Amino acid sequence: MTTENRAPGSESPQGRMPGSESPGRGAVRGRAPRGFGSGGAPTGPRVRSSYLAWGALALAGVLYGYNWVVMKSALRYSDPATFAALRVLLGAVFLFLLLAVLRRPLRPRNWPLTLLVGLFGMTGSTGLTIWALENGGAGKTSVLVYTMPVWLLLMSRVILGERIRGSQWLFVAVALGGLVFVISPWKAEGSTLSNLLGLAAGVCSAASSVTAKILCRDRRVDLLTLNAWQMLFGSVPLVVIALVTADAGPSWTGWFVVTLFYNAVLASAVALLLWFYTLRHLPAGTAGLGRLLAPVIGVTASWIQLGERPDSYEAVGMVLIIAGLVALALRQVASERRAVPPGTAPPVIPVGRPPDG
Repeated sequence: MTTENRAPGSESPQGRMPGSESPGRGAVRGRAPRGFGSGGAPTGPRVRSSYLAWGALALAGVLYGYNWVVMKSALRYSDPATFAALRVLLGAVFLFLLLAVLRRPLRPRNWPLTLLVGLFGMTGSTGLTIWALENGGAGKTSVLVYTMPVWLLLMSRVILGERIRGSQWLFVAVALGGLVFVISPWKAEGSTLSNLLGLAAGVCSAASSVTAKILCRDRRVDLLTLNAWQMLFGSVPLVVIALVTADAGPSWTGWFVVTLFYNAVLASAVALLLWFYTLRHLPAGTAGLGRLLAPVIGVTASWIQLGERPDSYEAVGMVLIIAGLVALALRQVASERRAVPPGTAPPVIPVGRPPDG
């Protein structure tokens, strides 16, 4: 039996203290973690992923934002119920085909909650959005629907017990004040029903996101599978409503087919995948801030292409709503930066479907 002479305090490889590493393996003392520079800034593959995520976020914002003009023009060839049913049902079919190609799990983890996500997000948010577009402007409706983060914040306080801090109340009040200007209840004329429908669509989108947040506490939930099933579940009531209320089918013109493809594939599937890719590589607050590109594009494109120029009250209200949402997103970005130490990658955050657009 032999013994080894070691200096006091040294350990054998078997007895190495947890967290210690030998030179040349893993982290070296004084050196930043792999993928990060000395100041905690991402380098190498992480930089490329970050750039790709920003590109995906911008492209998703453009697809969602311009879709308000596309949906408005589609209603010249179809009634709202039929168009909503076709959009959601065909989007679900496309996602199930994608699941088969990618060999992803087909069975959802939680049937009841997946059903609720679809009823709130597809039947409620998408159906009410397209109904609001029938008599309301595309730009104004997009802003009303994108008040979803305000309702999400309030619902999370009541349902999930998440705290709302002082400055958040101020930003919520700014956005709600903007709502008053957009709806303009003191004006006798105007499409009050359309405004209320757009607002209700935002509330339904927030309810869908809260339900998805509860569902995604189970880390085994596959987001692509979840969205395929929630679109299928949400399409069923829309199809029933279309069959009962529609007097005639849509006019299958070339442009209507283009609008349907844009909605079912680009806006419902491609943009959704881009959004999830963004959430994998950017903090949630940063991604949420970039998502506000959509209503800005919706208002601008509606003004240029459809001639929908908001009046002074609506313009002030839109500015206040977007300012409140931007302030909320910036505050979340600041909170995430304080919470995540330098050199640490942002966590993967499961979220629900973004507002319809």
